[in-house]
Amino acid sequence: MKAAADFVTKAMVDGSYRTFLPLRRIADDYPNAYFDRRGAQHKASVFCSNDYLGMSNHERVVAAARNVLDEQGLGSGGSRNISGTSHYHVELEAELAALHGKESALLFNSGYVANEETLGVIGKLMPEITVLSDSKNHRSLIEGIRKSGLKRVIFEHNSASDLEAKLKALPADAPKLIVLESIYSMDGHFGLLEEVCRLKHRHNAMIFLDETHGVGVYGRTGAGVADSLGLAHEIDMFQGGFGKAHGATGGYVVGDRFVVDAVRLMAPGFIFTTSLPPLVLAAALASVRHLKQSNVERERLFANVSLLKDELRRHGLPVMDSPSHIVPVMIGDSFRCKSISDTLLREHGFYVQPINFPSVPRGQERLRVIVSSSHTEREIRAFVIALAHIIAATS
Repeated sequence: MKAAADFVTKAMVDGSYRTFLPLRRIADDYPNAYFDRRGAQHKASVFCSNDYLGMSNHERVVAAARNVLDEQGLGSGGSRNISGTSHYHVELEAELAALHGKESALLFNSGYVANEETLGVIGKLMPEITVLSDSKNHRSLIEGIRKSGLKRVIFEHNSASDLEAKLKALPADAPKLIVLESIYSMDGHFGLLEEVCRLKHRHNAMIFLDETHGVGVYGRTGAGVADSLGLAHEIDMFQGGFGKAHGATGGYVVGDRFVVDAVRLMAPGFIFTTSLPPLVLAAALASVRHLKQSNVERERLFANVSLLKDELRRHGLPVMDSPSHIVPVMIGDSFRCKSISDTLLREHGFYVQPINFPSVPRGQERLRVIVSSSHTEREIRAFVIALAHIIAATS
């Protein structure tokens, strides 16, 4: 146990030690939540939630979950292979396949598991494939590629020229799989989808796209960034999740029906685990269907994002040039980053979790500011003023 104690002590010393703030979300007052300090409850406005569109509190989503809870109870009762497949699993998978214009879909308990297990199975099905992976891919993609056992080539983040050079270095007739994200969650950058799709055709490649932070937020029906660019048909497999814009939990993959079916039959992280509860699936289904029809939430979100970025720049704050709805404010020191976060919460009632190593490299610590469709203009302006004051005071 000394090794564990040494590891924790080192994390405390170098600033990478993480603390969690227990929150009690307020269902009818999102994005506000209560937190405990010295035995008393205090209210905070949350500026770091991935519940981008406030769908976790949408009346249709909550009603769907409540109805199924009353009808069917809480748990699913088992894995999908035993008794844990409900008609909501089947209905939601059909909805997702249609949303992305693919033949089939498969649900997982999280987006992380969806990535890791699907890529692992692809390696067993097609061991001759070479994977080309963006250097800033999410840990779940990295672990999935490692699990696959496939030959891996890493290309520079968002560098079409480096990707092309590495594709050219491989045999022209060799099968290749390009793995990337539509939005990189720590920087807020879009993946180079248009360039990657062009390279796909030149170099006998397929594309596996993580749309976790894109689904719900982008596209006319919430199908994601690829759909918003008219490129969904170019993507061979999508991965998405319900824990962000859809306000629920769980993950999924969509693609060719035989590949998806093979994942269903082979992936241990799917086979040997209790399935998602029916009430969660009903909530996710209601959210997906609502966002296929409604643009109100997306329009509010983008208006708030635009205001946030304008205010941050107007106050001269070190905001990263992010084209998406994720807005990192660079601090560059783990202790200072946490101190700013603590002061925002304690003195101003705004909560933003500091992002440090290993989520980002040392020296690139930041506050990943995320505004939702539910924030008011007044809250956004007040947040930026408070942040500007604290950063100036600690410079």
